[in-house]
Amino acid sequence: MEQATFLRINPADTVVVCLQPKKKGETIEVDGFSVTLLQDTPAGHKVLLRDVKEGEDIIKYGYPIGHARQDMRAGEWVNENNLKTNLSGTLEYTYQPVDEPLAIAKENRTFKGYVRKNGDVGVRNEIWIVPTVGCVNGIAERLAKQLREELSLNTQRPSLNAIDSVYAWHHNYGCSQLSDDHENTRKVLRDICLHPNAGGVLVLSLGCENNQPEDFMAMLGNYDRERIRLMVTQRVDGDEVEEGMKILRELAAIASKDRREDVPVSKLRVGLKCGGSDGFSGITANPLVGEFSDWLVAQGGTSVLTEVPEMFGAETILMNRCETRELFDQTVSMINNFKNYFLSHGEPVGENPSPGNKAGGISTLEDKALGCTQKCGRAPVSGVMEYGDRLQHAGLNLLSAPGNDLVAATALASCGCHIVLFTTGRGTPFGTFVPTMKISTNPTLAARKPLWVDFNAGQLIEGRTMKELVPEFIDKVLAVASGEPARNEENGYREISIFKNGVTL
Repeated sequence: MEQATFLRINPADTVVVCLQPKKKGETIEVDGFSVTLLQDTPAGHKVLLRDVKEGEDIIKYGYPIGHARQDMRAGEWVNENNLKTNLSGTLEYTYQPVDEPLAIAKENRTFKGYVRKNGDVGVRNEIWIVPTVGCVNGIAERLAKQLREELSLNTQRPSLNAIDSVYAWHHNYGCSQLSDDHENTRKVLRDICLHPNAGGVLVLSLGCENNQPEDFMAMLGNYDRERIRLMVTQRVDGDEVEEGMKILRELAAIASKDRREDVPVSKLRVGLKCGGSDGFSGITANPLVGEFSDWLVAQGGTSVLTEVPEMFGAETILMNRCETRELFDQTVSMINNFKNYFLSHGEPVGENPSPGNKAGGISTLEDKALGCTQKCGRAPVSGVMEYGDRLQHAGLNLLSAPGNDLVAATALASCGCHIVLFTTGRGTPFGTFVPTMKISTNPTLAARKPLWVDFNAGQLIEGRTMKELVPEFIDKVLAVASGEPARNEENGYREISIFKNGVTL
């Protein structure tokens, strides 16, 4: 069968997406339309199927992605120069629940995880050093390096035995912050300390910071005192590095006895994220991840969608999938609060797509949002979280965080996700403090950046079907959950980034 060179995603769409570069003068025939291209159009970009008037909505995914800036003719290349967002300020919403049960069978799958004392499960067994304040970042990094050397661990090739790796999660905060910023820092650091991917944690404090060590440890609640230890460097006489190493050696001795065991896939929690998107994101990688998310939810597992600004324009789809009116109200509040955050800084709520997004074929925030939300499939929304909250509900959850890759991925890991599934059309090497799998939207990226990409969803535009690819993707994610390193882990690219909104003293 001849491979398609363009795609009309929804029968209501007034555009098609070019799957390959198209030349001026070429003709597209689809669903009764016969259109001659008026310009050369890159792959991933949109071509108009019929004439539209200035101000008329242009439809993709079955929804408006903005309106025409001027009269436009069939065959025109639709991009940010002739398409304008419909987004403005906050809105009022009406709850119109959609009940669409997932017809997905339970498969009784398992992965190899580490069962912790409190019943939680980790997919890694690492030693972490968590500074309470940026002032001790240097000491934290020195301690991590020294312990790696003693354990003969290599950050570029994580071990599959006992202790997987050792990391210090440096950041710039913990002092000179006020109000929400200070609490956000404390909550994210708390969440890291309690994350089950850590077999041992050294909380490293200076002593005089706003994030006071004893108060911070109290935030941890009923934590495992054998595996989470505190050292306040100002209170150490002499060499704080050697004192820290004594604690780390004890933690390593404890964690080295841990072993992987079969765990039901219902225990798995994944974060859903995209970045450096292109016109294929909503056609290949995001729908593939959405299929995985639905499968995981059907198994009793958990997925989390964030990037609130990238829900703008598709938010009603999520709101109407909320299981209860209370969840709907929380989602409305999450959306409008983030819009007010933009407006309070004098920024428009619709100004989001980056130069890379636009070059890849995404013209407006609605265009991006309708593709972005494909990542969470069709499952009902069972939980809504504020930034820094920890997961309380299985199923699909929404999390308040910005679209920034590092901040959003850190937030997903902080809430309790074991792995972040990160779809990308442009490519990115980074990873947060949990495995961060890159799923490419197009085969060109997968071929060019094999050291970045974990899975090529671009196979979907090369003739592979979703039915064929989903089982392979499930196997890949479960392999990473069982210890196979993600590309970011192999490269040693791991870091955290904490959301900041207010002043710095």
